[in-house]
Amino acid sequence: MDQKILSLAAEKTADKLQEFLQTLREGDLTNLLQNQAVKGKVAGALLRAIFKGSPCSEEAGTLRRRKIYTCCIQLVESGDLQKEIASEIIGLLMLEAHHFPGPLLVELANEFISAVREGSLVNGKSLELLPIILTALATKKENLAYGKGVLSGEECKKQLINTLCSGRWDQQYVIQLTSMFKDVPLTAEEVEFVVEKALSMFSKMNLQEIPPLVYQLLVLSSKGSRKSVLEGIIAFFSALDKQHNEEQSGDELLDVVTVPSGELRHVEGTIILHIVFAIKLDYELGRELVKHLKVGQQGDSNNNLSPFSIALLLSVTRIQRFQDQVLDLLKTSVVKSFKDLQLLQGSKFLQNLVPHRSYVSTMILEVVKNSVHSWDHVTQGLVELGFILMDSYGPKKVLDGKTIETSPSLSRMPNQHACKLGANILLETFKIHEMIRQEILEQVLNRVVTRASSPISHFLDLLSNIVMYAPLVLQSCSSKVTEAFDYLSFLPLRTVQRLLKAVQVHVDVHSHYNSVANETFCLEIMDSLRRCLSQQADVRLMLYEGFYDVLRRNSQLANSVMQTLLSQLKQFYEPKPDLLPPLKLEACILTQGDKISLQEPLDYLLCCIQHCLAWYKNTVIPLQQGEEEEEEEEAFYKDLDDILESITNRMIKSELEDFELDKSADFSQSTSIGIKNNICAFLVMGVCEVLIEYNFSISSFSKNRFEDILSLFMCYKKLSDILNEKAGKAKTKTANKTNDSLLSMKFVSSLLTALFRDSIQSHQESLSVLRSSNEFMRYAVNVALQKVQQLKETGHVSGPDGQNPDKIFQNLCDITRVLLWRYTSIPTSVEESGKKEKGKSISLLCLEGLQKIFSAVQQFYQPKIQQFLRALDVTDKEGEEREDADVSVTQRTAFQIRQFQRSLLNLLSSQEEDFNSKEALLLVTVLTSLSKLLEPSSPQFVQMLSWTSKICKENSREDALFCKSLMNLLFSLHVSYKSPVILLRDLSQDIHGHLGDIDQDVEVEKTNHFAIVNLRTAAPTVCLLVLSQAEKVLEEVDWLITKLKGQVSQETLSEEASSQATLPNQPVEKAIIMQLGTLLTFFHELVQTALPSGSCVDTLLKDLCKMYTTLTALVRYYLQVCQSSGGIPKNMEKLVKLSGSHLTPLCYSFISYVQNKSKSLNYTGEKKEKPAAVATAMARVLRETKPIPNLIFAIEQYEKFLIHLSKKSKVNLMQHMKLSTSRDFKIKGNILDMVLREDGEDENEEGTASEHGGQNKEPAKKKRKK
Repeated sequence: MDQKILSLAAEKTADKLQEFLQTLREGDLTNLLQNQAVKGKVAGALLRAIFKGSPCSEEAGTLRRRKIYTCCIQLVESGDLQKEIASEIIGLLMLEAHHFPGPLLVELANEFISAVREGSLVNGKSLELLPIILTALATKKENLAYGKGVLSGEECKKQLINTLCSGRWDQQYVIQLTSMFKDVPLTAEEVEFVVEKALSMFSKMNLQEIPPLVYQLLVLSSKGSRKSVLEGIIAFFSALDKQHNEEQSGDELLDVVTVPSGELRHVEGTIILHIVFAIKLDYELGRELVKHLKVGQQGDSNNNLSPFSIALLLSVTRIQRFQDQVLDLLKTSVVKSFKDLQLLQGSKFLQNLVPHRSYVSTMILEVVKNSVHSWDHVTQGLVELGFILMDSYGPKKVLDGKTIETSPSLSRMPNQHACKLGANILLETFKIHEMIRQEILEQVLNRVVTRASSPISHFLDLLSNIVMYAPLVLQSCSSKVTEAFDYLSFLPLRTVQRLLKAVQVHVDVHSHYNSVANETFCLEIMDSLRRCLSQQADVRLMLYEGFYDVLRRNSQLANSVMQTLLSQLKQFYEPKPDLLPPLKLEACILTQGDKISLQEPLDYLLCCIQHCLAWYKNTVIPLQQGEEEEEEEEAFYKDLDDILESITNRMIKSELEDFELDKSADFSQSTSIGIKNNICAFLVMGVCEVLIEYNFSISSFSKNRFEDILSLFMCYKKLSDILNEKAGKAKTKTANKTNDSLLSMKFVSSLLTALFRDSIQSHQESLSVLRSSNEFMRYAVNVALQKVQQLKETGHVSGPDGQNPDKIFQNLCDITRVLLWRYTSIPTSVEESGKKEKGKSISLLCLEGLQKIFSAVQQFYQPKIQQFLRALDVTDKEGEEREDADVSVTQRTAFQIRQFQRSLLNLLSSQEEDFNSKEALLLVTVLTSLSKLLEPSSPQFVQMLSWTSKICKENSREDALFCKSLMNLLFSLHVSYKSPVILLRDLSQDIHGHLGDIDQDVEVEKTNHFAIVNLRTAAPTVCLLVLSQAEKVLEEVDWLITKLKGQVSQETLSEEASSQATLPNQPVEKAIIMQLGTLLTFFHELVQTALPSGSCVDTLLKDLCKMYTTLTALVRYYLQVCQSSGGIPKNMEKLVKLSGSHLTPLCYSFISYVQNKSKSLNYTGEKKEKPAAVATAMARVLRETKPIPNLIFAIEQYEKFLIHLSKKSKVNLMQHMKLSTSRDFKIKGNILDMVLREDGEDENEEGTASEHGGQNKEPAKKKRKK
């Protein structure tokens, strides 16, 4: 039979073939086809013959085709056919499908859909036919019966796709089903059906099956729905990441971890590569990705950003077209995230409303960690982002040439956080990816060398960390390192010091990284150093400061170093014992024409010798006991001892005249002799300091030695007094450089302990020599202050161990303990009662030292706070340490706070004229610093807040600075406990009461909530403080409103979602309205207050403008949500009513008051005023009136959006608002002429503008109740 069909098909006409096929029974043809195909015979020719004899123009032929199609589909799905035969059959079916009439195409499509929904497909091969059927159906123009209606072919296709996508898909056919749609012409709506269905299947599939599905979705996205595809992929993997992290950090007893970490990261990496490849082919997809992530951050920087989406963005940076905008988006997100964090950390009000979430910085560092799983496509983006953050947000130069360093004290600033994050990204990437190490190191070194004029401390810190982690990395790019060292002579001294310090881990050839290559490399560096070392004093000074560290690390160099120092000293030492002075100062100074400069920093040389000698005696000599070389070894150190002894004795005998530095000498900075004398004076003072330390170290508490120390100090003091008297403030750079004290921090600590705390009986007589001089004791405390200040500014101190954080910390603890004891034992009032000498008392200096130390410890030693506070406890004994380990930082801090509180209370109990303002200021600063260590939820914190509030309420002082610092402390405590709006309202009432009303007929009732607010402090001090706090509250409220708006715009995707989503926002909305309501009453008071001209008026006008802008933002938010949430809440209506009755009308009155005051400035006062004074007054008027148009515009914008909201919510909100005053800003010529004529007349006008408005005639006072 098959042969007959084939032979008939070979004829030119198909008539006989049709007749023959008509004669066959129903199942014959299908059985024949089935047998042929299963046996592996060529079924294609038979199938072609059947189709030729079954034309669609005849009904019988169409039905035959229909049966053949069904049979073939079943055959292909059965899995009984060879692969080639199945493919051939499907190919033929595809070619013939477009001949079918519409109704049969619908039937075939429905068969497929039923098979998919019922899960009856076996291998899914037949699904290749479905897109052809759907495409053919779309081309049918005639109307087709579908269901109970009649639809066009295109509409039928849409209904079929909808039916298919709304049904169940078997997991194994999801990829195939998604793939087939790429061959079907789809409308945007149909693409959305398919994409939604495929995305919904992610959670039901195995992780390994998702990448091919994502690939098919990305191919499909070229037809549309790019946003949905990207959103779905990002949302799924972001949720998976979150779940994975919770599983890893959560309960360890979990039976099953959903996905192994490595597998998840590899799958994510593959998907990211798929997306990046798709973006390269379709830039529109890339634009959609950037747009989607940008829009998501409008309300909240964390929206849409997750480790997965960040990794994706970083990979997209490899596409040049998107590189800049993606890095810019990430940079902006980082800073916005840190700003949000700063806002949250500073406000308990926000912390209660906004749940804690992970931040972008954490996510980026997680990406770095995840990139270990072969995410090479992410590393380049990470490196670029790291450097962009460091370049953009590193320390900046300020006007006076100093740099703002990225130090922990400023770490609350978002920019500093961002710079630190950049450094962390680079360091962590460096640790994980060896292939990128050389590039990171080269880029760091490039910046160090090429940006010598800019602050580069952050790059040097990074270099130091890199070298510390992998010292041998320097060898891998040794050429770059030696090239950097060739530039040393062109770099600033500070940069050179820090660069040398950064690479010293590697340069130490005695380390465990020893190798021939390493040693050769070190020799190259040393060669570069030798070439760049000039004869400048700065370089020698650096060498002298470093010798001590060299000795300590390499004891075998001791002899050569000590001999070198001895021979260097002999060049400037006068060996004859009778000659005065003992040092040749002239030889230390270089004269080149008119230019005088320091050639040899002799004081630093002596300082170096003194410290090296002390180290040598303590370390080397004890080890050499009994050795043969002892005598020879002792010779040079005895020589040095003898020289120092001789210098001491002769320095004491020398008069200032011997140095030609007496009072009659020239010390001006404009003459060469004056400059030379200044240099000599500082050298002598430095030598005196070195000898003081030397003699103390060898004194063994000998009375004679202490008398020598005092004599040396008197020499120092005389010179210091002359310089202060002569030079005044005009000191040269050279003077400033060498003016640091040469006393070591360890010695300062020992000296202070001896002076103030030593109670050993045998020491008392000799110590009484030093204690008899108040000047000397004050000097000792002053040097301690200088050392702490140096630590705060640079992170280290000069002298031995000045770079060692642990040693510095130990010295800080010892110094603090002494200063604290001295200040609390001898109060300033007791000390100053019998005081005759000028300057600050020792107690006050001790307090100043404590203030600086508390600040420095929080800046550099945050992790050691517990240890520091324990060290301050004088009663703490070693045996009790275990028991005290349980005492918290808050408890220890509270103990210290109580001591300073007592001191402040004692001060406040004195009369106004006896009030020590400096001490009070320092005490408040100390209390502010210590209060930061209290846990805000602790009872000690609440106690501190209530104590500060009580002080402000009960003490009235007219000292503006004291008032400002105390109020700042109150606010800083208050915002960490709760919102300060009620506090602001009370203070505004006090200010209003003291300054009076803008309407002079009104006598304001005084409230006196806070006694610290009085006529002297109310304005500008307290007024500006409360306005600054109000600004912060408005900023917080504005941030919350933006966050809410962002959530609403995200949730408007479906009406159902948005209507449900408004409910969780109700607490936030209520809090916003409460804040604004209380702030409104605050402004209600201030806007009626007769504020003096100047900053108060200016700031109030600007803040009122911000208030109205925030109110407008809230109204606009309700415009977004009022339909879905069913109107606006009642408390919002009350807020609008309050603004209409208590603020807007008063704002216009205040504007009139300000303008009248500015007019009175023009018309009153003396006519013979100097032009400069008139110009200044006019400038102030212009500055004050400038914000007025902005405020009027802000009020009108608020009213405009209220009208819109009234219409939308069907609530008449404008019934509470009075119509705004019509403001005519036109210049009226006739009035202007009249005013100018009046100005020209030389007539005497009575009085000047009064504080309350300056009217010439004051109306009678009327007492009205407010």
